[in-house]
Amino acid sequence: VVIEVEGNEATLEEFRRRLQTELPPRAFLNSVEACYLDAVGYRDFQILHSDDGGPKSALVLPDLATCPDCLRDVMTPTDRRYRYPFTNCTNCGPRYSIIESLPYDRANTTMKIFPMCERCRAEYEDPTNRRFHAQPNACPDCGPQLALWTPAGAVVATRDEALEAAADALRAGQIVAVKGLGGFHLMTDATSGAAVTELRRRKRRGDKPLAVMFGDLAHLEQECELEERERRLIAAVESPIVLVRKRIPTAIAPAVAPRNPYLGVMLPYTPLHHLLLRSVDRPLVATSGNLSEEPICIDEHDARERLRGIADLFLVHNRPIRRHVDDSIVRAVAGRPQIMRRARGYAPLPVRVQESLPPLAAVGGHLKNCVAIANDHNVFLSQHVGDLETVQSYRAFVSVLSDLSKLYEHTPIALAADLHPDYLSTQFAAKSGLATVPVQHHYAHALACMAENEVEPPVLAVSWDGTGYGVDGTVWGGEFLLIDDAGFTRSAWLRPFQLPGGEAAVREPRRSAAGMLDATFNGSGWEQYLAADCFTEAEMRAIDQMLRSGLNSPQTTSAGRLFDGVAFLLSLVQSNCYEGEGGMQLEFAIGVLRSDERYEFTVDEHETGREIDWRPMLRALLVDRDKGVAAATIAARFHNTLVEMIVTTARTVGCDRVALTGGCFQNTYLAERAIRRLEESGFAVYRHQRVPPNDGGIALGQIIAAARALRKEM
Repeated sequence: VVIEVEGNEATLEEFRRRLQTELPPRAFLNSVEACYLDAVGYRDFQILHSDDGGPKSALVLPDLATCPDCLRDVMTPTDRRYRYPFTNCTNCGPRYSIIESLPYDRANTTMKIFPMCERCRAEYEDPTNRRFHAQPNACPDCGPQLALWTPAGAVVATRDEALEAAADALRAGQIVAVKGLGGFHLMTDATSGAAVTELRRRKRRGDKPLAVMFGDLAHLEQECELEERERRLIAAVESPIVLVRKRIPTAIAPAVAPRNPYLGVMLPYTPLHHLLLRSVDRPLVATSGNLSEEPICIDEHDARERLRGIADLFLVHNRPIRRHVDDSIVRAVAGRPQIMRRARGYAPLPVRVQESLPPLAAVGGHLKNCVAIANDHNVFLSQHVGDLETVQSYRAFVSVLSDLSKLYEHTPIALAADLHPDYLSTQFAAKSGLATVPVQHHYAHALACMAENEVEPPVLAVSWDGTGYGVDGTVWGGEFLLIDDAGFTRSAWLRPFQLPGGEAAVREPRRSAAGMLDATFNGSGWEQYLAADCFTEAEMRAIDQMLRSGLNSPQTTSAGRLFDGVAFLLSLVQSNCYEGEGGMQLEFAIGVLRSDERYEFTVDEHETGREIDWRPMLRALLVDRDKGVAAATIAARFHNTLVEMIVTTARTVGCDRVALTGGCFQNTYLAERAIRRLEESGFAVYRHQRVPPNDGGIALGQIIAAARALRKEM
């Protein structure tokens, strides 16, 4: 923004001071640069039309939750926007989901098809009005409208009658597809076990937890235990899904989050959601409007086709959504927010880095995909794309990367991609025609954590997750990487074991357990530690043959697979219905128990680094299990042992700065105990806050790694 202000020197200095202290609610300043020019003789205040020339460097704001002033308008019977679901102002409403190009003017948004009426135009042009230059400004006379459709496309009702009819259907236990801010939600009564179970069946959802939207904070607190940090996150303008502990008993149906002490909760963040929740007067499941592994629907006609057979009714509107934007997911870890899925409310705000970066793009990973582009000191991260497991999700990935580049008129000189040759994102980069910079998976995790914390090397990165392609061609996942100016050294790793069946072990923790037992007992007698019906005789023969021959039985150092194997041995999971379920159940097993007890482990010195041997831990754990020691005690000892492995390795390596990164550090018990023990031992600890620790954050690290590689070549 270029501002020209005329006046005496004292007045100008006062203006500069107040410019930085009296900001609008969602405004922030990266920097303020001032210089003095000759007086022109200005007599009035003007905002000139945006200049669409030059590089596109303006920050696109994320979509913002309804502000208190607009909510008051919507709920006031005498206001002209009473019960209008698309009310917004300069301080709230859609942004990223409706922008087609920069600069951010109405003509460059999907709102351009709704000419403002005289009263809305007067607000838009009045500098004293809070709707001054609010690009999505509208009212019932000139703006978007609701309609309720049957699955066949017949119009049941329009405007407010459509909303009330949808509320009636939800109270009756039906499933309604609701077109919201960045896409469709599938909504149903969260207190009805039958309704939630039917939603799971139709959506093919398995046991993966479903998010719940509450009408207000008071009702939410009746069902959930909230700490002050969680309360602030839930009520924040980003309005993410926040993971909180549910009360017992609770009115929320157990089928919402089976075998899970936590609920993913959020408050209404659009006037439409506020009105709907008030009419229904009970919490609603609000899960993404898609089939599992597909991107969410953003167009009502596409939704009617793709969600046919899931939704009983469709509550739609005629404001086009330019790009899909999922709900973000956040949890409080050690007193700070940790983003687990970065989308609505946060994307596409950049992570600002200290060095100027060349024009680069990063294609992310295969799971929880997110892409990024570099523009000078900013790395712009896209919204969450998802797992690249279907044709639809791959198309969404290609579209999001193209969309982000077009929005900023960004032409990369190279693409950064994961080292894994079978990732669809990596294959896309290879076929792009651009230079491709391959980046090791756990190195990308480490650099992402360092970048968002603005910390320079050397740093010891504890990079633990389920799967990552190692530079030696094996499956990494339990890594200690010492990051320096030149790159990284693999200082230590968890002892490798085999995964019989390869990728099948991700879904079947019994295979991880078999590989761990085989490594622990040197291939002899390991079967006795498994339940008799764990494998059929034919399966057991096949497993043993894979372990003996190494065929389809890759070596892995994965911490995530260790969690899976132990969870299976404690009968906490039989199969992983969703990624990380084994680790989650192992964490949940601890409950409220707090203990410092742990198991033993050893460290073996190798020429290339240190191998942390977890086998003594597993032997002792099995003894505890067979003695009937409580699962909570065993799970706590297991977690505590992993933390001591981290502390011991950090002391041995001797670097006083430690970064915790990778999907395993979504585990609150592991993360909080590791932070506390490391800090007690004198280490400075860095962890993720603005970027997910899982694969949703690696695109940032890929950008930094590619920039480092290109600098070496210059």
